Amino acid sequence: MTPLPETGGPVVREILLPAGGVPLSGLLAEARPGPPRAVVVAVHGGGMRAGYFDSRARPGLSLLTLGAALGYTVLAVDRPGYGASAAHLPRGQSLADQAATLHDGLDAFTAAHDTGAGLFVVAHSNGGKLALAAAAEARGGALLGLDISGLGTRLAVSAHQLPGLDGHGDWRRHWGSLRLYPPDAFRQGRHLVSPVPALEALEGPEWPALYPGIARRVRTPVRFTFAEQEQWWLSDDESLAALRRPLAAPRVLFAHQPDAGHNLSLGWAARTYHLKALGFLEECLLAQDAAPAQRRARAAIPLGAPT
Repeated sequence: MTPLPETGGPVVREILLPAGGVPLSGLLAEARPGPPRAVVVAVHGGGMRAGYFDSRARPGLSLLTLGAALGYTVLAVDRPGYGASAAHLPRGQSLADQAATLHDGLDAFTAAHDTGAGLFVVAHSNGGKLALAAAAEARGGALLGLDISGLGTRLAVSAHQLPGLDGHGDWRRHWGSLRLYPPDAFRQGRHLVSPVPALEALEGPEWPALYPGIARRVRTPVRFTFAEQEQWWLSDDESLAALRRPLAAPRVLFAHQPDAGHNLSLGWAARTYHLKALGFLEECLLAQDAAPAQRRARAAIPLGAPT
């Protein structure tokens, strides 16, 4: 079902992207009128779908309509193994293969759409893993930055508690206190829930070991946000230092969002968090505009191109 626009707001429509023989479904809200200032690519977490970023439980909570109203095109994709690609990838894909498939889908999107200053990724939980892996293997176009919520590198739980196959794992940790969410969030959320693909579930516990090798190849600004009631990942000073240490990113920021649980974009705090994420995008655009001429020229070179 195609989501309805918020009253008087931007229209959100379904989209299908060819990605190396795999169809990637998603949702799109385009800046109107005129070209977008940039494209926000939203990447959902485990067991969810692209609609995670388009909450209609209350007006103003959708990242898609907020971003489009502020002059950005927002593309929320169903990760490989979810949505339209699930039938083609019944076991999902490894993180490295997900990154390649996402790049193929974004290549198709950028070939057909104006992207303004470039792409900026907002990602949640397991989607943050994909965002980092894709940034580490960047190709084509300008990647402005990454804004990641609900992801660390030091687990706050035992590996057997992580979400897994057939509903295995302590799923309650996704939410935190129920007071942090509008009542309609849980009714609407039932339509977003999808099985976690087998390869994703099996690879999940390996993330702390995979992270340093990926982080060393990430050369774009990154901001990490931890909800007040984040229950999967540690966010104490030592854990944040471990998250920061291997990153090759020129700028790394950390934020804590009060009155929020792990599923930030479905809660009351969604608009607050989305505004902060888009504020980080504004800072990335400002840094690009204010950079010395030589640095601006280098920034214009497609990612992955020889320099």
